[in-house]
Amino acid sequence: MSDPHVADRLKALEAKIAALKAPTEVKHHSEEHYSQAQLAWRMVIELVAGLGIGFGIGYGLDTLFGTMPIFLVLFIFLGLAAGVKTMMRSAKEVQRKQLEAAKQEGDARG
Repeated sequence: MSDPHVADRLKALEAKIAALKAPTEVKHHSEEHYSQAQLAWRMVIELVAGLGIGFGIGYGLDTLFGTMPIFLVLFIFLGLAAGVKTMMRSAKEVQRKQLEAAKQEGDARG
């Protein structure tokens, strides 16, 4: 290995290997699991909150006007729709964050 060209190539290769082996931010599997669990609970709470608010408004209006099941059913469905819409917005937000993270990771490697 007296050829200087080969020695330079070997040094360049070792530098590339060292750069790839450099410690990066490692996310443990348990952290990812907790993150997914938090997301799931957030979505469940958003749905239940929408239903609860719809139930409360509907029950209050029915009590006020004396028309027991009409507003209750109507606002429960409206609360369900609002909860689902909020869940979908949260899911899009998480998906956007994951795509940005994947894009940044791809840019860092390429």
